[in-house]
Amino acid sequence: MTAGSFPETAGRAGVPFDGTGLLDILGVAAVVIDARGRIVLWSPQAEALFGYRADEALGRYVARLIVDEKHRGEAMRLFGEVLHGGTTWAGTFPVRHKDGSTRDVEFRNMRLTDDVGGLFALGIAADRSVVERVETELALSDRLVSQSPIGLAVLDTDLRYVRVNPALERINGVPAALHLGRRIGDMLPRVDARELESALRTVLATGKPLLEHQTTGRTPADPDHEHVWSLSFYRLEGAEGRVLGVAASVIDVTERHDADALADRSRRRLALVADASARVGTTLEVERTADELAGVVVPELADVAAVDVLDSVLALRRPGAPAEGPELFRALAVKASGPTDALPAADPPGAVAMYGADRLVTRCVHTGLPVLVEHVGPGDLSRIARSPEAAELLERAGVHSYLAVPLIARGEVLGALDLKRDRNPLPFDGDDVLLATELAARAAVSIDNARWYQSVRNSAVTLQRSLLPGKPPERAGLEIAARYQPAQASSEVGGDWYDVIALPDDKTALVVGDVMGSGIDAAATMGRLRTATCAFADLDLSPAQVLRHLDRITAGLEHYIATCLFAVHDPRRGRCRIANAGHLPPVRIPADGPAELVRLSTGVPLGVGGGTFHTARFPFLPGDVLVLYTDGLVETRHEAIDDRLAVLVGLLDEHRGPLEETCDLLLRALRRPGAQDDVALLVARSTG
Repeated sequence: MTAGSFPETAGRAGVPFDGTGLLDILGVAAVVIDARGRIVLWSPQAEALFGYRADEALGRYVARLIVDEKHRGEAMRLFGEVLHGGTTWAGTFPVRHKDGSTRDVEFRNMRLTDDVGGLFALGIAADRSVVERVETELALSDRLVSQSPIGLAVLDTDLRYVRVNPALERINGVPAALHLGRRIGDMLPRVDARELESALRTVLATGKPLLEHQTTGRTPADPDHEHVWSLSFYRLEGAEGRVLGVAASVIDVTERHDADALADRSRRRLALVADASARVGTTLEVERTADELAGVVVPELADVAAVDVLDSVLALRRPGAPAEGPELFRALAVKASGPTDALPAADPPGAVAMYGADRLVTRCVHTGLPVLVEHVGPGDLSRIARSPEAAELLERAGVHSYLAVPLIARGEVLGALDLKRDRNPLPFDGDDVLLATELAARAAVSIDNARWYQSVRNSAVTLQRSLLPGKPPERAGLEIAARYQPAQASSEVGGDWYDVIALPDDKTALVVGDVMGSGIDAAATMGRLRTATCAFADLDLSPAQVLRHLDRITAGLEHYIATCLFAVHDPRRGRCRIANAGHLPPVRIPADGPAELVRLSTGVPLGVGGGTFHTARFPFLPGDVLVLYTDGLVETRHEAIDDRLAVLVGLLDEHRGPLEETCDLLLRALRRPGAQDDVALLVARSTG
């Protein structure tokens, strides 16, 4: 050892000292003193600690250089004990800095012997305040790791455990000692170790932390239950960026995850109920309402849904659900979330099937209670499917859970909502039963309204059609075609009518009218007016006189008024006489001229009372065509009536073919889908 020199390497052979290790943080200084008390080695750290350069310290007596006079005696005594007694001394001693200040220094002194027997004292020193700070930080770091409620682990670059804190011991259910040197998959075989190690390698490679990464699995601490953990990974680096490994924090967030999942499920269910309120029952059509219900529950609630209604309910002849026996069901709707063998296993819409009392859907309508089979077994399929072949299809599709809830409206069981799961791995549970029951109850009211409406509407349509004439009769000098088209299903039928009445001398009365209002009452009023019109026409009165009599009759019918066109064709004179009671004008198509609206004096509607009606005359020669119609043909909510009349005239001017084709053309071109009014149409051509 040469005075004034100091080794530049330390630690394991061949590993260079990086200059930023713990000793550098402490600023550990080395000082060697010979037997006479002179300094023979002075490290660079000693210069920083005491303030003297090596050339200022080497060869000087250490006690005079760095020990205050009042502490020299104690220093010499301790020096003698180390040098001559061979003891090691460690403790804190006050020293004098070059700048004159005094500071406490932590010393560790020991005796050295060279190869010829010379004695030396080695002093290892560090500033006491720095030592205390490092000790505090180390203690705090150790306590933070050991007492943290968060699971903490350090893994090396081979992703083997280096350290595990007690919290992670509890989470994994494995002692810390068993972790050391092993990989994640070795300790936790029931978690996705491959995915976690891939994420850890990415963090090691990029240095970019991965925060709050969620994973699920089971550990020896709780092998019977699935847990969810939030993981954070960050790379550990030493001096000069040397990668030491990766640190991981683990927090069990199972309860929070379950609470979030429950809240999310509740939100989705509320949204589903709200969606059903908006989408189910948009029309008064039984089949459309059932299809809307099936469309709402698939795929949010079920993978396959069917709506089946008791056939007796649709026929309005069911006094109440029997307690036993088979039931005749009519399939209204069926939907699936995707291609599946379970779809052809269901009854197609419109099909009627008889199911025995052992069928689960039959039990559902008999009891008025939901039927839940959480886990469908082979023995259950025969009670779910409509046939053995259908049961095989359900088994092939993987149907594993089944739920049927009754459709109940106003205390009457109408049918059932039939739900199956084959793609969704979760079975139906109690919450699903409550949701399906709520949706079924809402839809049942709409289905019930629709079936009653359709019944009343069918009665009105039947009544109205029975009051209208059949095929127009053949009349001298006339070719006639007629149509009646009721309003669409969203509205009730109205009181539109047409009539062709035979009169003396080969004359013919052509009548089109419209009772304002809808339903059976309007149809009945229309029947009265048609009967009265026939009676007055037979008296050979003028059209204006006929309308005056009809006006008095209609005024006696409470709350009803009507419009009417009454025309009389006289083939011998080649003319028509016509009177108008508040109705749209007819269209005349001369054989040798353009189509045109017949300009008439428009009287007040029938039933207003006190109106004045006038009879107009216009030529009606061979080949001429007269078109009478009700307002349902041309009126719409968004177009001006004059524009629509112009379209009507234009169509009639362009098309001069057979009268039956003319009727079909007008209805096809002018009627709008979902029209709210019915239409009566009467077309006549003079044949001379």
